[in-house]
Amino acid sequence: MKTMKRSALSLSRSAGRVTAGARMLPSFLIAGAQRCGTTSMYRALAQHPLLLKPVLHKGVHYFDVAYWRGLSWYQGHFPLRVSAALLGHRYGARAQAFESSPYYLFHPLAGERIAADLPGVKLIVLVRDPVERACSAHAHELARGYETESHFEYAIELESRRLAGAEELLRQSPYALHRSHRHHAYLARGRYADQLDRLEPFFGPDRILVLDSHRFFEDPEQVYDRVLEFLGMPHLGYPTFERHNGRSLPRPVPPALWRALRDHFEAYDARLVRWLGEEPSWRR
Repeated sequence: MKTMKRSALSLSRSAGRVTAGARMLPSFLIAGAQRCGTTSMYRALAQHPLLLKPVLHKGVHYFDVAYWRGLSWYQGHFPLRVSAALLGHRYGARAQAFESSPYYLFHPLAGERIAADLPGVKLIVLVRDPVERACSAHAHELARGYETESHFEYAIELESRRLAGAEELLRQSPYALHRSHRHHAYLARGRYADQLDRLEPFFGPDRILVLDSHRFFEDPEQVYDRVLEFLGMPHLGYPTFERHNGRSLPRPVPPALWRALRDHFEAYDARLVRWLGEEPSWRR
C-alpha cells in the first residue's frame, strides 16, 4: 500500500512539473506559527469552493527546505488555471490558491524568498500562548521521533546549544538544513514578534494578518469572516470547524517552570499588540 501511494505521488508530481506553466501560484500562504492551529485553519479555508489547496498535500515547504527545486516544481503542486477560471465563472469571483507550511514564519530566508517569487502574496499567521505552544511542540516532536529528550524542562535547557549558529548557517548556505532549527526551537518559535518584524519589510503590515488561535477556536465564525475580508473573498456559507492535530502532554509542566516561561515571553507578547490590535488572549 505504501509503495503504491509513493508511486502515485511520484506520478502526480511528474505530471505537475510537466504542466507547471498552466498551473496557479498561491495568492496567500498560511505561514505559521507551528502548533498554533494552522491545520485547523487550512482545513476550514479549503472547504471554500474558491480557495484551492495544493493537489498533493497541505504544506509544500518550498520556501524553507525545498527552494533548490525551483519555482516550476513549486507551481506544479497547484490546480490548473483553467479549472480555477471555471470556478471563478461559476461563483462570480476569482479563485485563489494557497498552502500552509508553518516553518515559513521561522526560517530566516523564507520571507524574502516568498516576496521575490510571489509578488503581492498575503500571509496569514496564527499565534497562541507561547508557553502552551512550546509544550505542545515538544510533545509533537517527541511523538514523531525528532526529539529524544523526554523531559520538557531539559529540552528547554538544551535549546540554546542546539540552535547555536543555526541562523548563520542557513543564511550562509541557503540550501542547508538544520534539524534542531526546525524541530527543537521550542522557545524561539514562540517569540512571534521577532519573526513578524523580520517579515514586515518584505510585505508591509497590510499583507500580514495575525490571528489569535484561542479566539479562532472560541469563535471560529468571526475569525473566518475576518480572513475572508482580508482575502477579498465572497462569503459562501460557513465550513465545518474542527480542531486538528491536538496533542496531550506526556507529563504536566512544573508550576515554577511555567511561571518562568511566562515571564520570559512577556516582552515579546507585548509587542504583539500592534499586530493583533489587542492584548493577546493569554495575557488577559
